[in-house]
Amino acid sequence: MLPDADSYDALTARFAWNIPERFNIGAAVCDVWADREPTREALIYVDEGGDTARYTYADLKRLSNQLANLLVSRNVAPGDRIGVLLPQRPETAFAHIAALKLGAVTIPLFTLFGEEALEYRLRDSGTKAVITDAGGAAKLAGLRDRLPELTTVFCVDGEDGSADDLASHMAGHEDVFTPFDTAADDPAIIIYTSGTTGQPKGALHGHRVLLGHLPGVEMSHDFLGQPGDRIWTPADWAWIGGLLDVLMPALYLGVPVVACRFRKFTAEAAFQLLEDQKVRNAFLPPTALKLMRQIPQPRERWTFELRSVASGGETLGTELIDWGRKTFGLTINEFYGQTECNMIVSSCSRIMETRPGIMGRAVPGHHVAIVDDNGRELPPETLGNIAVKRPDPVMFLEYWNNPDATKRKFAGDWLLTGDTGVRDARGWLRFVGRDDDVITSSGYRIGPGEIEDCLIRHPAVAMAGVVGKPDPQRTEIVKAYIVLKPGIEQTDRLAAEIADFVKTRLAAHEYPREVSFVEALPMTTTGKVIRRELRSRAQQEA
Repeated sequence: MLPDADSYDALTARFAWNIPERFNIGAAVCDVWADREPTREALIYVDEGGDTARYTYADLKRLSNQLANLLVSRNVAPGDRIGVLLPQRPETAFAHIAALKLGAVTIPLFTLFGEEALEYRLRDSGTKAVITDAGGAAKLAGLRDRLPELTTVFCVDGEDGSADDLASHMAGHEDVFTPFDTAADDPAIIIYTSGTTGQPKGALHGHRVLLGHLPGVEMSHDFLGQPGDRIWTPADWAWIGGLLDVLMPALYLGVPVVACRFRKFTAEAAFQLLEDQKVRNAFLPPTALKLMRQIPQPRERWTFELRSVASGGETLGTELIDWGRKTFGLTINEFYGQTECNMIVSSCSRIMETRPGIMGRAVPGHHVAIVDDNGRELPPETLGNIAVKRPDPVMFLEYWNNPDATKRKFAGDWLLTGDTGVRDARGWLRFVGRDDDVITSSGYRIGPGEIEDCLIRHPAVAMAGVVGKPDPQRTEIVKAYIVLKPGIEQTDRLAAEIADFVKTRLAAHEYPREVSFVEALPMTTTGKVIRRELRSRAQQEA
């Protein structure tokens, strides 16, 4: 979708949306290529034992058509909700494609969800069918009597109690299916927010959401879709970062996708996969990068052919940017967005300068600004709400069955992300923090991201989480929770040294006045530090 350009200004000047009135994600990511180039490689699946299976676009079309016909035989109709409770594997891809082709609404579900989390999402959405594996089927077996609308469960690992064997039931159905004629605005996917603040809300997206993602995906990978591109991410396909930042856009662009979801992510396994599968493009969340950064001299152990690395979720700092250049021989591109409105800000090293600590500029086609709580645009260098103006093809339609929450998400025509930031006169955007992450200390408003970036530059620090701790004199003080690298002893002297490390590199009002060593930080399933839990811990300490 992006035009060729040699500068950001040229890119934005030449860009124009092309959103057709009728559009179906399932047909667009599968059938178009299958009809044009059936033997083109679409998916490379690496299982836990290291065995590799390859799927062409013709394979995906055949399998998704069979599954679509099977779902229709089970009375699944356009508009019905279909849960996909699977890790990265081929069935995950063609389950989404099949459901979308028949006009149903897919709900990606994370395999590590417990029964309570699954029950809430399935009941709230009124899910009619779920495609899962043996582990998921076992969880669902105890929930079926509380989910009257859930009539069908298919298991990719064979028949399992109340779950039917997916492969054998698909085998009896034709591999020809005519995709439902969906409008670009018709409901396609419900992705539940991570629930770090209150109950998860179902962000309902239309079929146009894929087209809305394309400019940001292409930009963050230095124009994804070049000859030889091949992409992988450790991010689970149950989240918007895996599903709509990688799997669906890559299939749409004809870029092969490597599927491999480690049972437990390790830096060594990630480096090995990049080498073995000749990965050219990778979306690596900040947490993955921080773990990989702990491996000494990886270029002496592995050979990489990477052309682009993108990262999002938290702002990268100078340390990780520099490490990326030394390790991969390229500049990691940062991007920004959220479940409701994703891939709206990005950097692109091919046409833009690199500014560590700055997440980038608005992706062409998106109007991103800093506004006050009433939706009034603020002048440059003023802290405020990061906001996106509607209409926008990547923006969600609404929160599922929650009109009040949908209304609260907007100030006039501005969608408020819930994040704070600053925009300079040239349009560069700096992320400061979640609205409730900002620390108020002695009249200063302090964002935790810059401090966390500084902390991980210390040779003893593996990971860091920073929050405000209530203080009677300063309102709050900066409190740092530190995970040390293996073999480092926790001492008061080291804590003081780490605090001084920040004080001499940032500012006197930003250094952590308290440092606590912890074994692990609370993390979301997408790899972000749950600062809400750290704030609660700090409040209890106070």
